[in-house]
This record gives sequence, structure tokens and C-alpha cells, in this order.
Amino acid sequence: MRVEFYDTTLRDGAQSEDIAFSLTDKLRITERLDEFGIHYIEGGWPGSNPKDLQYFKEVKKLKLKNARIVAFSSTIKANARPGTDPVMKALLDAGTDCVAIVGKAWDLHVRDALRVSLEANLKMIADTIGHLKKLGKMVFFDAEHFYDGYKRNPGYARAVLGAASGAGADVLVLCDTNGGSMPFEVFDITRDVGKAAKARLGIHTHNDTELAVANTLMAVRAGCTQVQGTVNGYGERCGNANLCSIIPNVILKMGHTGIEREKIVRLRELSLFVDEMANFIPDKHRPYVGESAFAHKGGIHVSAIRKNPETYEHIRPDLVGNSQRVLISDLSGEASIRYKAKEFNIDIEKDPDLAKEIISRIKEMEMRGYQFEGAEGSLELLIKKKLGIHRSYFELIGFRIIVEKKERSHPVTEATILVRVGDTVEHTAALGKGPVNALDNALRKALQTFYPELKTMDLVDYKVRVLSTREGTGAPTRVLIESSDGKHTWGTVGVSENIIEASWRALVDSIDYKLLIEEEKK
Repeated sequence: MRVEFYDTTLRDGAQSEDIAFSLTDKLRITERLDEFGIHYIEGGWPGSNPKDLQYFKEVKKLKLKNARIVAFSSTIKANARPGTDPVMKALLDAGTDCVAIVGKAWDLHVRDALRVSLEANLKMIADTIGHLKKLGKMVFFDAEHFYDGYKRNPGYARAVLGAASGAGADVLVLCDTNGGSMPFEVFDITRDVGKAAKARLGIHTHNDTELAVANTLMAVRAGCTQVQGTVNGYGERCGNANLCSIIPNVILKMGHTGIEREKIVRLRELSLFVDEMANFIPDKHRPYVGESAFAHKGGIHVSAIRKNPETYEHIRPDLVGNSQRVLISDLSGEASIRYKAKEFNIDIEKDPDLAKEIISRIKEMEMRGYQFEGAEGSLELLIKKKLGIHRSYFELIGFRIIVEKKERSHPVTEATILVRVGDTVEHTAALGKGPVNALDNALRKALQTFYPELKTMDLVDYKVRVLSTREGTGAPTRVLIESSDGKHTWGTVGVSENIIEASWRALVDSIDYKLLIEEEKK
């Protein structure tokens, strides 16, 4: 069965708390969705705000290859005429060939929200859709609260679909608007409705019970051929159905067609891009596209996937643009270290005791608070130091940090550092926004004379974790640093009761790793 994918990230997704897409954001997301192969992109509600109306003007300038743009609106008001209703005028001003119309399918909403008669609601739906079909539009009818309405008054919910299909609606989209339906209810109701439906069925679910994806898949199994959702499941309250889970489930698991498998390999890339546009930190635990989706930590797991990845992976990660990862921790076994050594192009197979020694060292360090899951730069350096194949690029002689605070002024921080590079001693100082920033600036300043490639390196993230609250301000602290040179990104870690010392250790590893990268290029 061919399934059409309908994205509503730009409307429903934008209703998510903390999301505010700019016009440029919406246009860039549109281009990415089109490249990925999405069939329909709901751009917004042109009657609701000036930005959405402007979007429909600007989107016409894009050269889309796959997607059709959809404008969203409600039905006309009771006793209104489609030709003069301002809602219809705004919708038509958007100039799209496809439109989505939302109408009430639950008699409770008709009485309590719209406060019109049940018959008037049916007329509003029929008149709106009929008018749009006369103008040559493709019309998707969103039957809002359909499943709740069907459970309370199935006869009226069916009458709503009848009014829409009788007026010419191309797709009847069954909505679980409150997100409270169970998968077995969605399947049974969708199947029953489908037996008498005179138009294709679609599905639109919300995630208030964390069942939006499951409900969508059950609706597809019951016969729905259009699936609505958002990238990363963004949406009001708990979100909408997550297309990043639905698409691979429908195509790779259920065997339906709709988006080419060669395009699904860009799924993780799409997910990360929309996160970036939303200014959200990617959720590493998302199925399929998350950084942890194919990450293995337990020693037994790693031992098995080295022999056959299928033992602990339900699909090949590359099918969705992801990759297998092995995490090193106190739960790791020898197989984990061998896997990571191979990943780092380090040969430890010649010495059978070497992996045991490295694991022992890692477990000892993790007992003191180290964590290597987000610090693979430090891990690679640790292994190479254990093997004696890593040289020291510089040696610390000493540093001093002074923080001066005067009344009614911001604190001033200065770091002075003394390092030895070969036979040369370098002494320098630098200011910073705080102790760690000043120390970082001073260290870079001292080393850039010898290693100019450090100018391309930036510290992009800095995390501090207090490991125990019992010792108060004397508690051990873990510092995780993420660095980048524009081509590579790496994490390093340091632990100490002194936050400056912990930061220093992470900084040194970060610079060491950058110099290691540059050395290996030569």
C-alpha cells in the first residue's frame, strides 16, 4: 500500500511550547522536507497571523520537487456564506492548490465550543468544502476529535464524515485531538469507518498518552493512506505523532511504500536540522534518529554485536542515517575496549592482557567520578598513553588565577601560566570572563606560537556536575568539555575536588586531542 506523508511541523509543531519559527526558519524547513520526499507540507493558517500569510507568498518562490504546500483553515461560521466569509478569503489569498479544513466531529464540541446545532455544523462543513471544490482545490477534511466523538455518538461522527465526503472532500482525516485513545480503539473504529467511507482516510494523532505513533500505525493497518505528523513529534501539550518514528516503521517495518528508502537514510539529518531551527537540544534517546538509538554500553551486548549486530539492533543504523556506538563505562567489558580501539585505529589484539588492564584503569577512574560516554577524546588519549604511543606536546610548570571584584563593577579574572614546550619555557597571561575562560585563553596564548593550528579550535560546550552533595563546596566535581575545529568535534573530561583543576584536566585533554588529530594528518 502506498502511504502519503503529510507534515504539519510548521503549524501544529509551531504550537509547541518554546518554539517560535521565524519566516526564514519555515522556508528552510520546507526545503528540507521537500528534499526528503514529504508529500504535503502544511505551511500554516493564513487567517491567523501575518507571518503565515507572508509564508504563503514567499514559499511560491521555492523550487519544490516533491511536496505540495497546504493552507489550513476552519470551516465558515454558522449562517455565513463561503463567498463572503473572511476566513475563506484569507485561505484563498494563500493561493495553494491544496487546503486543509478542520471541522468538529464530536457533538460535545459542537454544543459547548461552537454553540450551534448539530445540523448547523454539518451545513458549515458541507458548504465550506463544496465551495472549495468548485474552485478546483484539493481538500483534506480534518475531523477534529473524531475518535472521542465516535465513542460518544458514533452516528453523528459518521454524519460529519458523510457531510464532508458528500461535498467532495478528497481525504477524511480522522483526528485523535486530545491524544487519549488506545491503539485497539483506533484500529477498530478506523476499520469500521473505512467499510463505508466514500473517500480515502487519513490519520492525525496527538501524544498525550504517549501512543501517537502506535495509534498512527494501527490506523494505517486499518486502511488509512495519509499520515499526518511532525518532525521530532513537536506539537501542543505533549506533541503530535513523530514522523521520525512513523516513517521508518511504515516503510521499513510494515513494508508499505511512499518515500524511497534511499531518502530515509537522511532521516537523522532531517531530525537534527529541525531541532536546530527550533533552537532545541536534540534528544539523544529518540528512537531511530537519536544519538543513543544504537548505542551499546553493557559488555555482553558489545560482545554480541561484534559477532552479529542483529543480536541487539532491530535494524541497520545506516538505513536511517544513524550509526552504531559503543559506550565505555564501568559496565564495559573487554569486547567494548576492543571495539573502541578498532574504532580509534589502535591495535590491542596482540596483547591479550591489555584490554583487561585498560578496563581496570577505566573502572578505577569511574569510581572517582570520571565518565567517558561523552568524552571519547579523553578515552582515546587514555588508551594511547597506556600503550605508550602518545607523546606529550607540552608540560605545565604552573598557573595562577586571580579574581578581583570591586564594588559596583563586574569581576575581573586574570590567569598567568608557565608551560614548557620542548626546551622552551613560555610565560604568558590572559583575561577571561571567569577562571576557566581565563585559563583557557592563557593556555592557548602560550601554545599558539608552537602550535598555530590551535587557532582553529573552539570550546563549544562546558558542563559541570557536582558528584556528591554531602561534602558541600568541597564535593568532587566532573567537568565535560566539548571542542570543535569545524571538521571534528570531541569531548574530554576532568575530575577533581577543585573545579579549576577538573577544568584544567579536561582542557589539557582537549588541546592534546586537537594536536593528535593534526599530527595524524601529516
